[in-house]
Amino acid sequence: MMNMMPASESVANTADVAETYIRIGDMANLFGVTLRTLRFYEDKGLISPKREGNTRLYSRRDVSRLKLIMLGRKVGFSLREVKQIMDLYDPEGRNIKQLRTLIDKSERQMVKLEKQREAIEEAMSDLQNALDDWRSVLASRMQAQAA
Repeated sequence: MMNMMPASESVANTADVAETYIRIGDMANLFGVTLRTLRFYEDKGLISPKREGNTRLYSRRDVSRLKLIMLGRKVGFSLREVKQIMDLYDPEGRNIKQLRTLIDKSERQMVKLEKQREAIEEAMSDLQNALDDWRSVLASRMQAQAA
């Protein structure tokens, strides 16, 4: 179970009183990643947890950003591309530039993935044909040996 702690208990800043935080271990478990991965993403500027002593505390914003990172990685975006998209976020605006960039990159990635799927399907077909041939050769050799 995740340890969500009110900010008033963890960080003295009263402006964040309504915010809740997740500790690093809980964040790692939630997303199925290692602590090292979270620290790596932090080093790359993709997430920025608050600190309380040596403890990293992740906000809802960090959770949202990690969801985007994980989705981006799953569909084949580089971390650089994910960061570029996240850096376009404008909390005061309508994020039109971010959305256009996201759509453009996603459409290009769809084309790339479709080509990969076609290549995989062709390779699977070739392998199936080879397997059929090998099984046929084996069956005829076993039949010849039995005779």
